[in-house]
Amino acid sequence: MTTLLYDGSFDGLLTAVFEVFEYRYQDVGIASKERFHQENIFAEIHTVITQSDKAERVFNKLEQHIGRSGVQQLLKVFLSEDPEREHLILSAVKQSIRHPGKNILQNYADEEMLKISKICKSVDRERHRMTAFVRFEKMQDEVFFAKIDPDFDVLPLIRKHFKNRYQDQKWMIYDLRRNYGILYDLENCEFFYPDEKLDLHRYQEKFHDDENNYQKLWQRYFTKTNIVERKNLKLHIQHVPKRYWKYLTEKR
Repeated sequence: MTTLLYDGSFDGLLTAVFEVFEYRYQDVGIASKERFHQENIFAEIHTVITQSDKAERVFNKLEQHIGRSGVQQLLKVFLSEDPEREHLILSAVKQSIRHPGKNILQNYADEEMLKISKICKSVDRERHRMTAFVRFEKMQDEVFFAKIDPDFDVLPLIRKHFKNRYQDQKWMIYDLRRNYGILYDLENCEFFYPDEKLDLHRYQEKFHDDENNYQKLWQRYFTKTNIVERKNLKLHIQHVPKRYWKYLTEKR
């Protein structure tokens, strides 16, 4: 068996898919360098160097066969960080080539295509919740900062939403689990990758002078508008799962 190792990026994965066909590998697997653990000492290792032209050719071919929405589904599979994501995407590419006239992603009789559909629904649900549960905090430099810890790597999927919604203020959203974020400075909306992880115990020292008052006002509003007699904790948890509570201002 040959294992193709790529750099962990989506372009890197598409480059690896291209080279599966370029070198006509049969018994093959794809893995990111970060998550790869060699179990078979006799397996052949092929290191993939990300090449934008190869990735673009795969992207264009996929767009022809399964459309832009289909490519978006495969991107969601990639962002899900599912252990089988490389295998599922490679399988979808192979099927799209074998059946160019069909939308193979809707073939739910196929176990792998069904799993892709389920993964996409889970990622979409997490993306929707992140647009609802993000809480910004005003910092001393006038930047509104929010921290998130989603189950999936959904930052690329929520970037456009926040850019369109908050065009008149500087903001930053930081993924605690994956140690990267998005920064909008009124002109550009770019990803950033800090050298060190955020120190949650120290970052509050950089709050704007008014931030604590804002938070108290919001907590008071949340408390006063709550009707105790109509409390339904089970329904509340269904809509706002407990794993999101630790970063919601009103839950502190």
